[in-house]
Amino acid sequence: MKLLQRSLVARISASLLAISAMALISIVVTMMVANGSRGDAAAINVAGSLRMNTYQIVAALQRYQSEPAPWHRERIQALSERFHERLVSPRLTAALPEAEDHPLREQYRLLQTRWEEALAPQVIRAIAGGGLEVEALRQALDVLVGDIDQMVTRLEQNSEAKIRLLSALQILFLLLTAVVVAIALYDIRHNLVGPLHQLVVLAREAGRRNFGHRTRLSGSDELALLGNTLNTMAAELGESYAELEARVSRKKQELARSNEAMQILHDGSRELYGGGNDLCASAAPMLRRLEDLLGIGPIGLALHDPFDQREVSILATHSPSRPTYCRNHDCHACLIDPQPLELSEEEGSECLMLPVSIGETLLGTLEVWYPTAQPLSASTRRLLFTLSDQLATAVYLQRRIEEEQQVTLMNERTIIARELHDSLAQSLSYLKMQVARLERMQAKEMPRETQGPVFDELRTGLDSAYRQLRELLTTFRLRLDGPGLSSALRQTTLEFSERLGFTVELYVDVPPHLLTPNEEIHVLQVVREALANVHKHARAHWAAVTVRFAEARLEVMIEDDGIGLEKQDSPPMHYGLVIMRDRADTLGGDFRVRNRDAGGTLVAIAFTPQTDRLIAQQPAEPPKAFNP
Repeated sequence: MKLLQRSLVARISASLLAISAMALISIVVTMMVANGSRGDAAAINVAGSLRMNTYQIVAALQRYQSEPAPWHRERIQALSERFHERLVSPRLTAALPEAEDHPLREQYRLLQTRWEEALAPQVIRAIAGGGLEVEALRQALDVLVGDIDQMVTRLEQNSEAKIRLLSALQILFLLLTAVVVAIALYDIRHNLVGPLHQLVVLAREAGRRNFGHRTRLSGSDELALLGNTLNTMAAELGESYAELEARVSRKKQELARSNEAMQILHDGSRELYGGGNDLCASAAPMLRRLEDLLGIGPIGLALHDPFDQREVSILATHSPSRPTYCRNHDCHACLIDPQPLELSEEEGSECLMLPVSIGETLLGTLEVWYPTAQPLSASTRRLLFTLSDQLATAVYLQRRIEEEQQVTLMNERTIIARELHDSLAQSLSYLKMQVARLERMQAKEMPRETQGPVFDELRTGLDSAYRQLRELLTTFRLRLDGPGLSSALRQTTLEFSERLGFTVELYVDVPPHLLTPNEEIHVLQVVREALANVHKHARAHWAAVTVRFAEARLEVMIEDDGIGLEKQDSPPMHYGLVIMRDRADTLGGDFRVRNRDAGGTLVAIAFTPQTDRLIAQQPAEPPKAFNP
């Protein structure tokens, strides 16, 4: 019963079952009443015919009394048998109630007794030839007819009673059905339609992201349970949506902060990679901006010394004092805070140590302090790792720049030493030998005429050494507009154009950074020596310098339209040509000097640069012959 009260489906099903049951009962009762009324009309007809038969028997008896003929007697006997047959006829007895005390059955028994005791004996006596008592027959006839009328009346009343019962039952079941339908409609309206409307409104409001709307359903049926569940779900959805919006807002703020931090890192990278070697002055402003943005600090940077395996502190934000190993006391990047900080783990702060490394090479460590109450988020940690990588790149590039500067300085010293050794040192050595020779001659007191050639060689050697020294000084004092061989050649052609009085043409087709510094000096010195020879000996009006790179070989040609060489096959091997040939041999190339077909002289060298940037040549392919 409790389940029926709780379940709306059970109540609706019970209402439908009740309506169906009442309709079925009404049909069954109607069929039973109709079946019970079957034969009532026939019984009434039979009962009515008994009255007619009674009159026929009385009329036949009177005729037989007046004329006792055999056919009259047979007629009486036949009418008597018909009356008896109709009296006990199943069509009449079937309409009688089964209850023995029913008035209709009592009336039937009274009618049967009247016939057997009042009228039937007179008929038998009349047939047997006895006398007929007319007065007694009339009285018996009146009583029997009255009983038959009463019987017919009772049969009619019994049939009408069945019809009234059927009508009453129909009205009763109709009223019961109407009551059940009214109860079911009331239950459906108040417990189904209304709750469904509230559920639809809740669903519509939830679709509009209004999770504050609630249903007002009470009870324990299915819709009330569904409404309470949807209320709980709407509340949870509201909380989840609010939490999601808060998370989205935090993510937006975090993304905006990360974007700003990336912009700071980008700006800082430009300062780090383009601000020279001052790491403190370029990194400190970036670290301070990151501290203000991310709510962290102070930040300290210590570099790892690979020689004595120690950490050297070089930068610290919010520092009350200058780092111990500060290299620039004019820099105040660490000391510009009005309120320096000194934090430790006991003061509610924690420290994050990040490696500053390139690959497996540890360059230093980055020390980041932050409040314990505000732990670092994953995005902040990623930004700090990016910062450590950026600082590692800057430190590595700074070290590489310093190493390159040292290597460049050593290369320059090596080139100067080699140039001095190949030119001035050899001249001085030659002069030393001539001085020793002159000392021996003077020790032997040789005549002045014998010592004269030695003095001439000393004078020539000194002039040559002085010229070589001047050329070297001029070469190393060149003010280049840009790095590389092309700028040096441009300055050289401008210099000799002023000396010669006409423009020296220059054609350069060489990739950048092709030659090593040593190769560049050798090529430049060959060009200068050749142009110096043009200035001294050629008496030319035109000169050109061509430098080109093709098929992994560098070709250098210096041409003029001067007087040319006296002998094509054996040019004079004076000191300048010897030096140019020695430089070509040092480069591992070919050296040629010949007269031009159009007049003048051509000096050319060709060699394969030894730089590592060149594509390796196939060893089976020999170098092409040099034929300028």
